[in-house]
Amino acid sequence: MHHKANQLETVLQKKLAPVYFISGDEPAQQLEAADMVRSAAKQAGFLHREVLTVDDNFSWNQLSFAAESLSLFAEKKLIDLRIPTGKLGQEGSKVVSHYCKKLPADTLLLITAAKIDKASQKSRWFQALESVGVIVQVWNLEGNELKHWLQQRLQKRGMQLEPQTMHLFITRVEGNLLAAKQEIEKLYTLYGAGNISLQQLEEATVDNSRYDIFKLTESALMAKPARITKILKGLEAEGVATTLVLWALTREARLLNRLKLSLSQGQSLEPLFKKNQVWGERKSLINKSLKRLSQLQLQKIIQLSSLADRQIKGQQSGDTWETLLFISLLMAGVKT
Repeated sequence: MHHKANQLETVLQKKLAPVYFISGDEPAQQLEAADMVRSAAKQAGFLHREVLTVDDNFSWNQLSFAAESLSLFAEKKLIDLRIPTGKLGQEGSKVVSHYCKKLPADTLLLITAAKIDKASQKSRWFQALESVGVIVQVWNLEGNELKHWLQQRLQKRGMQLEPQTMHLFITRVEGNLLAAKQEIEKLYTLYGAGNISLQQLEEATVDNSRYDIFKLTESALMAKPARITKILKGLEAEGVATTLVLWALTREARLLNRLKLSLSQGQSLEPLFKKNQVWGERKSLINKSLKRLSQLQLQKIIQLSSLADRQIKGQQSGDTWETLLFISLLMAGVKT
């Protein structure tokens, strides 16, 4: 059975399934979902947990052995299988399919994996998981879904944000839910439960690095190449993580691409601004960028973002900061 991440808590209140498969490219939701399964399993008596990570030193025989062996005190067992790449390979596919056909007694299997492609979703191992377990695929949250996600976590801490303050918070954390969770905890530590003002949010969530990152995207939208170059050099000199810079640029590129596509389909700009949480002065910046950039240019920016991501992960050679400069300048309309 397939379920959304926000449905999992309700699903777990019913009878536990023998297998849970959680995949996606949004780490905060994936971590939350996995923690929910582990907590529910513990409450149900699965007190022994064995963690297996699929890496270069992993053998799929380890899963078979874990499934067949009893714990020292014959407790119910949770096998926590982690697949960072989302790839099982031929041997892994066979082992997982066999596991689902012959489910071991008193054992719960939790699999967390990176986002899997459509071909994998049609594979035998995935269909085997579907037949016996619960499938949860997590996606990046946007618009009202992101707003609802933030409100839920703020409410758990007894905090409320006025609409303008919430808009600023969304702008700061969109596309990075792990950062959002950290900021919520920081707000709670500083101010406790109650209403959080706009000034309190600004003081608590803005540091120089982030401020410069948002100034970078603003400069790209304003088509100011000299300022872009200066800010990027400063960020590199300060040792700011390239992942943060890429996240900010990619977020803007995806927004522009999404709006450009919707406009080409005959949709009106104002409703699109409202749907995508674009307010105030950003409307003018986004509108000018939409007029300046073609769909092809935006697709090129997104392709370069994927290249930068691979460079950051060490999967491709090249200077990540140079790629980030190309991305920024392209967004500004500069031919590189």
